Amino acid sequence: PMGFCYPGKGKSGDLPPRPECAPTWHGSLLSQLPDIRLTLLIGQYAQNHYLQDDFRTLTERVQNFRNAGAAIIPLPHPSPRNQLWLKKNPWFEAEVIPELQARVRALLQADSSPLVS
Repeated sequence: PMGFCYPGKGKSGDLPPRPECAPTWHGSLLSQLPDIRLTLLIGQYAQNHYLQDDFRTLTERVQNFRNAGAAIIPLPHPSPRNQLWLKKNPWFEAEVIPELQARVRALLQADSSPLVS
């Protein structure tokens, strides 16, 4: 998450993550996870923080997900408020979801080590 605390409710949904959270915690957290092979950037705040690109909207960025690199997939936030977005963008379920499934499947098949020893 971009923030580790609930920022509160706004007029049209949750408020944005507090701006000090990601700079304060992400570096130390990510340094404890040395073998990250896939990053799902969920929602515009995560994408704006981690992706340096010329896309102006979440829709453009998700539609061009292959430009983010093999280890990153930008996704819309899975909020019930995004049902309209999903209906307006059928390419998401037709193109992005199968690619996400394929990448996760490949990573799981490549990792033969048990989760618990």
